[in-house]
Amino acid sequence: MSDAEDDFMCDDEEEYDLEYSEDSNSEPDVDLENQYYNSKALKEDDPRAALTSFQRVLDLEAGDKGEWGFKALKQMIKINFRLGNYEEMMTRYKHLLTYIKSAVTRNYSEKSINSILDYISTSKNMELLQDFYETTLEALKDAKNDRLWFKTNTKLGKLYFDREDYTRLSKILKQLHQSCQ
Repeated sequence: MSDAEDDFMCDDEEEYDLEYSEDSNSEPDVDLENQYYNSKALKEDDPRAALTSFQRVLDLEAGDKGEWGFKALKQMIKINFRLGNYEEMMTRYKHLLTYIKSAVTRNYSEKSINSILDYISTSKNMELLQDFYETTLEALKDAKNDRLWFKTNTKLGKLYFDREDYTRLSKILKQLHQSCQ
């Protein structure tokens, strides 16, 4: 064997001291992720069990708001909507809105809230829709997300138009127009 070949051969007696650092934060995230996906698997067949399971994701977060709790709340909102549990759905939605300032990125929260609003907009319950839009707008005052504020106001304006509530519609249109100046 030449010296050049010897450079590429592995010496069995060489030891490599590789240290694997154990990130103490990674394990809870894995638990949260696993719990989330286990919950999601229950969603279609047993929505009530899925709600309980998604609650476990929130319990595992232990007050540290993060992506998995946000995703769990999003699923809980949709399940409660499907089950007609509107009061519980609003409670979960208000909880989800507390995540938008720090727990998830601005773009992800905007996309998710738009998705929820679109999902809920299939309801014929105009009071529920109005409550949803107004709750969103209230949360957005602090978040300073102009694009989502605009889209939500547009949806609320459409609702007022459909209800022929032209006084409130006029107010929304003025706000939207001013925001474009």
